[in-house]
Amino acid sequence: MLQRDGGCGAAVQMNRAVRPILLCGRICAGKTTYAKRLGKTRGAVCLSCDELMLALFGQQLGDRHDEIVRRTTAYLFSKSLELLQAGVTVILDFGFWRKSDRTAADSFFRSRGFAPEWHYVESDEAVWKQNIADRNAAAAADETVGYAVDAGLAEKCARLFEPPGREEMDVWFVNRREGDDAFGIHA
Repeated sequence: MLQRDGGCGAAVQMNRAVRPILLCGRICAGKTTYAKRLGKTRGAVCLSCDELMLALFGQQLGDRHDEIVRRTTAYLFSKSLELLQAGVTVILDFGFWRKSDRTAADSFFRSRGFAPEWHYVESDEAVWKQNIADRNAAAAADETVGYAVDAGLAEKCARLFEPPGREEMDVWFVNRREGDDAFGIHA
């Protein structure tokens, strides 16, 4: 399918068979659980900034956190493009909290011939708070690849998050924490 690239107006051949799946949702919405289950059913590779940063640096990035996030994101965008070009569907478990981040990611992939599939993982306040409590317990027990989320981080993230409009998303998933079937994804 030919589609115009919004930036330069040149025609770009879009690859519909292999595509990047981009996950949007606030911190602790359930994106990583969703990504892992979706990855199994779609035969996709999941790439996560949090997972890579925690594996390399642990919980203690301090003042360098934002810089490392930028560098990790750039690396994973590059790596995702390599995988896509090799015929592998990729899931980017990044959150894409701001509209400008979503627009930039969409343009990045479309300009390279890959039409992104956007998934939003929504959770209500009760589910979100339970997810935070579960993550913090797992982080304290060293059983997770997620950051511990204290009240200050939760508040900061809530301020930064810009919920998407339904027109931005291809899939709108509501996480109700009702077990595996709640994800509507069956292996």
